[in-house]
Parts: sequence; structure tokens; C-alpha cells
Amino acid sequence: MSEHDAVEPRARSHALTLSQRRDRAILAACRAATRGLRQGSLRLTLPSGESAVLGTKAATGPDAAVTLTNFKLFRKALTRGSIGFADAYMTGDIATADLGQVFRFYLANYDGLKAAGRGKFKVRFGDKLWHQWRDNSRAGSRRNIAAHYDLGNAFYAPWLDPSMTYSGAIYAAPNDTLETAQARKLDAIVAALDLSPDHRVLEIGCGWGALAERIARAGCHVTAITVSEEQLVYTRQRIADAGLTDRVDVRFCDYRDIVGQFDRVVSIEMIEAVGEAHWPAYFDKIHDCLTPGGHAVLQAITIREDRFETYRAKADFIQRYIFPGGMLPTPSILAAQGNRAALNVTTLQTFGTGYVQTLIAWRQRFEAAWPALTQLGFDERFRRMWQYYLTYCEAGFETGVTDVGLYQFTRAGDRPAGQTD
Repeated sequence: MSEHDAVEPRARSHALTLSQRRDRAILAACRAATRGLRQGSLRLTLPSGESAVLGTKAATGPDAAVTLTNFKLFRKALTRGSIGFADAYMTGDIATADLGQVFRFYLANYDGLKAAGRGKFKVRFGDKLWHQWRDNSRAGSRRNIAAHYDLGNAFYAPWLDPSMTYSGAIYAAPNDTLETAQARKLDAIVAALDLSPDHRVLEIGCGWGALAERIARAGCHVTAITVSEEQLVYTRQRIADAGLTDRVDVRFCDYRDIVGQFDRVVSIEMIEAVGEAHWPAYFDKIHDCLTPGGHAVLQAITIREDRFETYRAKADFIQRYIFPGGMLPTPSILAAQGNRAALNVTTLQTFGTGYVQTLIAWRQRFEAAWPALTQLGFDERFRRMWQYYLTYCEAGFETGVTDVGLYQFTRAGDRPAGQTD
């Protein structure tokens, strides 16, 4: 038996108690299940202090550690899979000094852990059914968007940059600030749109209005739509304060209900909230809203091609707790949906590493703002949920499981007639 296979007790005794035997049996089972892992290690410590190193403890790879404050994790993970692990973290059943390392260990050993857990860890039917119930119909979309974006402008303002831009930024230099990187991203979008002062521009999912304001300052007329009440109020006030009400029409409107044609369409990290069943309607609407030869620019988060089928088969933490009804496409799905709707697609640039830095900045600012956020009524479970969310996403972009990019879709002609919702 190697030193890494040995259980490392806090205190040794010749006569083992029942609880010690239980703890050692648990650790032995965990070691056996993870014996094939080859990337890094994870030290698992039980409430008694008994611990074991899982994995190879290799010189390279993530070096993670998790301490259980009770044994609820095992029941939650066995009955709810990865969502059960997230729930255990949110409720304080587990503790770790570096949650990011835990995610890196998981992602580095994804295939091995998946094989080890086959037949043991279940995806609870209730979680999957809950996700299916959050379909992005018109009414469902409003409910789903409100669940995240209507937490309140007072919640987001303390930790986003002053432009209130809530999407991945483009970092280009080591000393870039979040503000600099977000401004660079807006520059890139405006350049990709190739605007003329007389252009009519539709923004689907306008957020808090940073891009709409920027495009209007270029002389264009912007129709900016949202189904978030909080964003609607903020953006209208922003546009009024900027003296741009004659150039920006801010509407509470579902994208499916927009009529008319525009020279340009832009949509920033909106497709993630559309839902797989509604992707055809989304791209059909973009096509129909564009004048002949016009183009759209989308900033889209994508998931790696080889992970998509596993991902779509179950609800994950993000879908269950953060963005109900959401679904990430792959780059090939973006191309296929665009081609189906007679839209030629060009990948302009991807910048997943920039999203890593964006998420680090958001997480640090969120933690710094937390004392003030508690005054809004948010509790410790909510704080841990957002810690988990921001770190979970950071690890995904860092390892390339997810990416973000700017994509240009050009109307190539009339699309085939078809039914849309």
C-alpha cells in the first residue's frame, strides 16, 4: 500500500471506535472509487479529522481539499449528483479554502469521475423536471429573467463596473482594469456592427443600457428591448440622463414580438437564456428583422462540442439555481442555426481567457461589497451560491469547457418558410 493509499488519522489508538471504523470505511470506499484518477489530487477530510488523499497527488495538476462539516454531502450527491454537491456547499455541509481548485480537479478528471460515479450518483428527476418546467415561452421567459436580473439594480451596482456591463470583457494587457476591458469589448462590438449614423439598430436583451447608449452616441437610432423590469427602469433613466431619448427607444418586449426591419441587430449573451427549443425562433427573428444584406453581431457563451450531449441530458447547477431555463449552444450549433435561417456566420473572435479575468474581478468585487449587500436582505446561503456560481464559471472558461465569442450573422437571402413560436 502506498503512502497515498493510506488513511491519515488525526490521532491513532489501538482500539478503533465504531465511528473511526465508519470513517475509515468511507475513506477507503472513496479511495477505491477514485483510484484511476491521474490529474492532481483532492484531500477529503471528515468531521472527525480523519482524511485521505484521493487521486495521484501528482506534481502537476490541481491540488484541492474539501472538509466535511457533517455527512450530508454523501446523501445529497448520491441522490442529486453534481447539484447535490452544490447544495452541500451552499448550506455549509462542506468547506474548502479554494473552491476553484476543487472545480479544476473535477474538470481535469471529468471522464474518470464520470466513470467512477456511473450507477452510484443519480440525477434527481425533480431537478430535471424543474428545468423542463422553466421553458422560455413568453411568460416563462419573463419569469426566468426576473429570477436573476430582477434581484435589483442595488444588488448589481456595487460589484459591476460603472457601465453596468454584465458580460465577458476583452482583456489585452496585464494592467487592464475591468472598466478598461469592458470598454474594449464595447469598442469591438461597435466595430463589428460597422455602423453608419443613419442606421436603425435593434438590441435584443439590452441589459442596463451601456451598449445602447454607445451606439446612439454614434448617431444611430436604437430600439433596445428587455423583459427585466429592473433593467427597463434603469436603462430608461440612463438614456434620459444622457440626453438620448430621441435616439433610443427602450421597450419592455419579448424578442418574438418585435416587428419591422433594422439595418443591424445586436444581442449580447442573450442566446444563453433563449432555451434550446426556441433557438429556431430566435434566429428566424434575427433574420426577419434584418434588412437584405444587413448583419447581426452576437456575443455568445458556448460549451465545448464533446460536452454538449452530456450537458443537455440533465439540469446543471447554473440551470437549477442561477439561470432557469438556460442552455448553452456549441459553436457548431450557432452555425447550423444561422445557416438554417439563411444567415451566414463568421466567427470574429473568441476570448474565454478574458472571461476568466472578468469573473475574478466580479468575484472580488462581490466579496468586497457583501457587507453592504446584506443590508438588502441577502443571506449567507445566497452569498455561498454566488461564490459557487462565479467560481464555477471561472473554472469552466479557464479549462476551455466553455468559451465566449463575437459572431457575425449576415442575412444571405430569404429563409425557408417555417413555423415559429
